[in-house]
Parts: sequence; C-alpha cells; structure tokens
Amino acid sequence: MSRVLLLNGSPNAGGCTARALREMISVFEDEGIGTELVHVGNKNVRGCISCGFCAKNGRCVFDDLVNEVSPKFAEADGLVVGSPVYYASPNGTILSFLDRLFFSAPFAKNMKVGAAVVSCRRGGNTASFEVLNKYFTISGMPVASSNYWNLVHGLTAEDVEKDLEGLQTMRNLARSMSFLIRAIADAKAKYGMPEFERGAFTNFADGK
Repeated sequence: MSRVLLLNGSPNAGGCTARALREMISVFEDEGIGTELVHVGNKNVRGCISCGFCAKNGRCVFDDLVNEVSPKFAEADGLVVGSPVYYASPNGTILSFLDRLFFSAPFAKNMKVGAAVVSCRRGGNTASFEVLNKYFTISGMPVASSNYWNLVHGLTAEDVEKDLEGLQTMRNLARSMSFLIRAIADAKAKYGMPEFERGAFTNFADGK
C-alpha cells in the first residue's frame, strides 16, 4: 500500500492546520492510501548547527523527533507539511525540523510527492506556502497542487469549517497527490527511476 506522511507544524493539535490535514486524510483513506500524522509543532526541536555528524553517520547528532521521523519519511511515497502562518512565514519549529530532516536523511527523496498546506487568519499565506515548497523542489520531489493555493483561513478549527473553498482545496489536493503517487509507481515499474547526476558543487565565492 502507498503511504503518505503528514506533519502538523502547529503547536495546536486540534487547530486550523490539523483540520486541513484531517480533510486530506479522509480522501487518502477513500483512495486507498495509507497515512500517518506526526505532530511536530508542540515539540522542542532545535535548528541545525552544521556539525557534519549526519554526513558521517546518516542521522542527526540530536537524537530527537527528527531521527524518529526520518525512517518514516524513507518509507513514505508522499509528504504533506502543514503549518500556521507566523509573521508571514511557517512556524519556526517546523522550519527547524525540516532543515534537519531534509539535510540529515541519508536516502534519496526524488520522486516522493510533496505538498505544503498553510493556515492563516488573513495574510502571509502565499509567502509561507512558497517557503515550504522549496524543501520539495530542492530534493527532486514532484509538488502536488490543487485548484487553488493549498491554504485554509480561520483563527480556530471551527472557523475553518466555514471555509468551504479551503476544505475543497484540501480534498482536491489529496486526490491530485494520490494520482501522482500511483502514476509515479506505475512509471517506475515500466521505465525505472530517472537518473540524477551528483558531484558538481559550485562555490561562486571562489570564482570557479
């Protein structure tokens, strides 16, 4: 069974972001896609200190939720990252978590399907959406889209219930993601995975 890992970057386990993710989970279940939801936003997660430990050991030097989630990410066919908007940016906890997860994970992430989901009261949503999508696009991960930007509005989960277009966007996003996961699996069986070149690393500061 294909599986999607969902990360809730909000400190509130039952808030707006969680409501949006639950709407997606209901569709994944209908589509026969397995899911696992991990609550990140209420954890004590520090940022990367660029120590190089992960390059030698295949895991982060800080043995916390990042190392716990890394093997789940390795087994998943898709990743959904949800976050509330804080000062026109995602929650700092989820950003620290993603920095370390994507940098320390020893496996290839290419062709895993990614999707970002943001919740906001009024503004800062598209800026936050763009930040989260960059984790996918730097990792060779196809980005799932919907009929609108992947966001919901509201101050509480009850407010999100009134955002009918936002919830519709979440359902369409989950359907698109399910389709992409299945399509990639079919193409992988037929054609194999695309080759990714490695090795070139240009430092513009040294003029080379």
